[in-house]
Amino acid sequence: MSSTPTPDGNHAVLWPRAPRQMQQKPLAPRLQDLEGKTIAFLWDELFRGDLIFDMIKEELAKRHPGMKFIGWEVFGSTHGDHEKEALAALPQKFRELGVDAVISGMAC
Repeated sequence: MSSTPTPDGNHAVLWPRAPRQMQQKPLAPRLQDLEGKTIAFLWDELFRGDLIFDMIKEELAKRHPGMKFIGWEVFGSTHGDHEKEALAALPQKFRELGVDAVISGMAC
């Protein structure tokens, strides 16, 4: 490509990004309240998710005593050798376990 301007004084340029491969989807509706809801924890087994989730669970249980929690261990790591299989299995596991919401922790 030449950097020579066109007759109107503009330069030809290329957009540095590829076209979008996926269209955005609307977000799921928010839960109106957390009473009696089942919350799943997902984790990539990096940093301190096991400790952080215990703290989150304790605080949420104080505010919403009817909540149920499903630990990250049930779902497998969301990172690593079996990441694709673990992520692909999530929708079915969520349905089977009656999961209403997810808290996903990851570290960089």
